[in-house]
Amino acid sequence: MSLSSFFKLQRLTIRAWESRARSGISFDTFTVQYNPSSLQMSHQNVFEELQGINTSGREARYSHSRSESLTVDLVIDGTGVSDFALVKLLGGGADSVTTQVDDFLKLCFYMEGAIHEPKFLRLEWGDGVLGKFDCRLDSVDINYVSFGRDGKPLRAELKATFISDVEKSKRASLDGKSSPDLTHSRIVLSGDTLPLLCRSIYGSATHYLRVARINGLDNFRDLKPGTELFFPPFEK
Repeated sequence: MSLSSFFKLQRLTIRAWESRARSGISFDTFTVQYNPSSLQMSHQNVFEELQGINTSGREARYSHSRSESLTVDLVIDGTGVSDFALVKLLGGGADSVTTQVDDFLKLCFYMEGAIHEPKFLRLEWGDGVLGKFDCRLDSVDINYVSFGRDGKPLRAELKATFISDVEKSKRASLDGKSSPDLTHSRIVLSGDTLPLLCRSIYGSATHYLRVARINGLDNFRDLKPGTELFFPPFEK
């Protein structure tokens, strides 16, 4: 990477929480240099692969859509050439490259003891697709490209792939499913009743007792806001 291209690097912030809701003050943050010319986002639909014996083709039957994946090139630099850029971009920071790489892994990759899994992340950069990208770290390749006389790394280039992580209520809103022959989930809001929810999904309140049994509701008249209910398809 040339000096001129180094000054094109910008600041990207990674925030981490211990819950998927990502509410309140973040658990911790990590700021890293990011090359905005190297953003790759993938979208993929998955179709069933079954095909009849002795046939020349098959229907492309939709199965599901995979979560968006985002690949970015991150740079952790400690060379003398770019010290000025580090000061301008990161407001200083004397931590060694090894320490910064370890901090990144602790925040994004390693299991958090309190929740028994890696943390829930949010990438923040600019106003585009990275303005507020909720995700988890899928994988990271670390390439050390410069070393000091003592063998310590002076610069590391990270190719990190993050997978989109959307809370259930937000995902249901994004999916916008309305067909009554599909299983739906709803988060109960204040004022909701089971007959009204059934009417909005099935077009009729007829199935509300069956839905109550499926969801293990002792009293369908007393729905608690925040509860997630499932509405399976029923034969007409």
